[in-house]
Amino acid sequence: MTRIPPRAKPRARIELPLSARFAYTAWLAFLLIATSDAGAMNNNTCRGPISRRSFLEAGSLALGGLSLSGLLKSRAEAAEQGRAATDAAVILIWLQGGPSHMETYDLKPEAPAEYRGETRPISTVAPGVEVSEHLPLHAKVADRFTIIRSISHGFANHAAGAGRFLSGYNPFRLLDPLAQFPCLGPVVSKMLEGRRDPSLPRYVASATNVYGGGSASLGPAYLPFVVGGDPNAPNFKVNNLSLAPEMRQRLDDRQLLLGAFDSLRRDVDRTGLMDSMDKFNQEAVNLLTSTQAQKAFDISQEDDAVREKYGRHKWGQRALLARRLVEAGVSFVTMQMQNPSIPGAIGNWDIHAVNGHLFDDTRARLPVYDKAIAALVEDIYDRGLDKRVMVIVSGEFGRTPRINPQKGTSSKVVQPGRDHYPGAMSVLACGGGMPTGQVVGSTTAKGERPRDRRLDPNDLLANIYRHLGIDHQKTVPDNAGRPVPLIPHGQPIAELL
Repeated sequence: MTRIPPRAKPRARIELPLSARFAYTAWLAFLLIATSDAGAMNNNTCRGPISRRSFLEAGSLALGGLSLSGLLKSRAEAAEQGRAATDAAVILIWLQGGPSHMETYDLKPEAPAEYRGETRPISTVAPGVEVSEHLPLHAKVADRFTIIRSISHGFANHAAGAGRFLSGYNPFRLLDPLAQFPCLGPVVSKMLEGRRDPSLPRYVASATNVYGGGSASLGPAYLPFVVGGDPNAPNFKVNNLSLAPEMRQRLDDRQLLLGAFDSLRRDVDRTGLMDSMDKFNQEAVNLLTSTQAQKAFDISQEDDAVREKYGRHKWGQRALLARRLVEAGVSFVTMQMQNPSIPGAIGNWDIHAVNGHLFDDTRARLPVYDKAIAALVEDIYDRGLDKRVMVIVSGEFGRTPRINPQKGTSSKVVQPGRDHYPGAMSVLACGGGMPTGQVVGSTTAKGERPRDRRLDPNDLLANIYRHLGIDHQKTVPDNAGRPVPLIPHGQPIAELL
């Protein structure tokens, strides 16, 4: 937890822990409702899967937003500059822990046994494209996605790898679970401020942060609206998303009263916290009074056959919820596929031998993953969203091409596993109007490094920003307050244009 430094003098800067900011934000927004009528509302080494504590999945009002005056001003400026509003959206399916490219999208059946393992490739409907035998539903829709096999970077730690992949910058604190540079989701939330429907959040995620990701210098106002829990649970609901009709007028009145204190609060505040609070509160009001948002998050409205197609499990229903959200108008959605509660599979994709048996985990995990991703790909196209919505499926890195057997912590026997490996990884991409049914790049015979078309995560980030109508050369402040480009280098991948 961030330490609160002692006050040196009356004007000393006070740094609140991030959790305290969230708590204060929710309290402030809902205090306006409650007080309107008291009676009206009765580690240096990887030691196993990352703990659940690292991936908080509780409902939160960690929102981005604008004051009404700021929103109108931004829209006027956009009109003057001839910038058309865009409804493009991105779904990022994040495979925390780092999936094995050698068991999913880049199998090497001719490699020595200690590299290729037990998993075999199968053909797909796209000529020349092969995937794992445990992904038969992928094989049926391979003409609707692209596999990128030649992305690599240099950071083998979970936090550093995720931060590098999602921000485009080399982290300088390798084990810090929070990003040191603004990452993809918060950047999108910031850059699309004032250009989207304010009744919906711009950025939604299944956890407050990807491990190693975050908003960094942009501040907490651009963190996601969090949809925690299991969307497949019978009692699943999104907290903080409804308001009784009779309370809406009272809330409007209290907002006007609160606005009278804005200038005073800004004069007093020297931390920037109040600016974030203003954004939180504005979007909280938008969501609380938006039936559009309530409908988008209500996954129970989906036909049972559609829900079955995705799979009646956490991963499948998260993928379905992501589609519902972007279809409704949310700009960026991150859904983490971890903690699947699948017998025989570990909590995330970090399949070291000490954590579990590589091939047992693969056989248990991939069929569940296969159903969710194949259904999402097919749905994006069948519903006519393939030009507007881009889907990216990735983790922070791949796994070591050479299998590393060790004694399992639980099994107490020597078993196969693969370790962290940023030298080669595979990414699935679809939608966004991109050409599909293809493979971009390749790795060497043993899957150790890119052989041709070597790519950087920044190149993929450039594609994502371009799709969303964001100039990746625009700047944001770094932690020292200096302007830096969204990504320091990289160009869109031509095969995806």
